[in-house]
Amino acid sequence: MTEREKMLSGEIYDCGDAELLNQWHKAKNLIRDFNQIDSENLEKKKSILNELLGGSGENLWITAPFYVDYGNNIYFGNNCEVNMNCTFLDDNKIVIGDNALIAPNVQIYTAFHPTNSKNRFGAKKEDGSFEFCKTQTAPVVIGNDVWIGGGAIIMPGVTIGDNVVIGAGSVVTRDIPSDKIAYGNPCRVIRDNI
Repeated sequence: MTEREKMLSGEIYDCGDAELLNQWHKAKNLIRDFNQIDSENLEKKKSILNELLGGSGENLWITAPFYVDYGNNIYFGNNCEVNMNCTFLDDNKIVIGDNALIAPNVQIYTAFHPTNSKNRFGAKKEDGSFEFCKTQTAPVVIGNDVWIGGGAIIMPGVTIGDNVVIGAGSVVTRDIPSDKIAYGNPCRVIRDNI
């Protein structure tokens, strides 16, 4: 099993693997170009996103700056908007349905580390340095017709159903079912969204 396969299956994997580092560097270069391109140059933006992302539907709008780890694990449906300064750590899949509205400063994480530092870094090398920290992942799935408010943080392994509103500043640590309005830290369902 390759390190990428381990990464996508949620097993502990080596972030320093050559294939993963190559994709990471490619994504960093593409997203740098995307973030620096003239705002009105829509053709070039679309071209970069087509090369960067795992997939996207029609009418995707991402406002720079935007940040990713690999890019190719991110999938958008149709009619999605991502506002400025969002960070998607896509060490596993981030799947976003149709008609998603993602406000500024939203962070979506799929990666996490062992809590014990010995498990996180392993033994020191002879020169006193450490290997890349050990990492695991869990996918994030966001349904159709979802609005995620500014500054929200979506943690690894979370699924958000259809027709959900996540309030600004929320930290989403568990699944949110469809047709709900939820907010807080930790985020919790407040009422139905009907």
